[in-house]
Amino acid sequence: QVQLVESGGGSVQPGGSLRLSCAVSGFTDSRYCMAWFRQAPGKEREGVASIGSGVYANYADSVKGRFTISLDNAKKTLTLQMNSLKPEDTAMYSCAARGGYGCSLRRLEYYYWGQGTQVTVSS
Repeated sequence: QVQLVESGGGSVQPGGSLRLSCAVSGFTDSRYCMAWFRQAPGKEREGVASIGSGVYANYADSVKGRFTISLDNAKKTLTLQMNSLKPEDTAMYSCAARGGYGCSLRRLEYYYWGQGTQVTVSS
């Protein structure tokens, strides 16, 4: 059974940083995509960043240059380093995974999901 468990959310002032982690267990596909999504109140879930087993990373325009996604295959941990946070980054952040190639930011392509961790950016 695949499980994704996020941690690291919290409250921070604008301009601050947070580091989210997603512990993965039970996922055995040799080629896979993993991603971070977020959903703010009253808005649709949107893709933030994705990374494949080939290490290539893909970012939403709104977070390019501020967020960094990484994957530690040995520890089976997905990480999202978020710097220069803005109030509009406030959302519930969830990690997601699927097998295969072509790691997009389309939520309908992902079929394993974590429960999410809240990120609040406010002064």
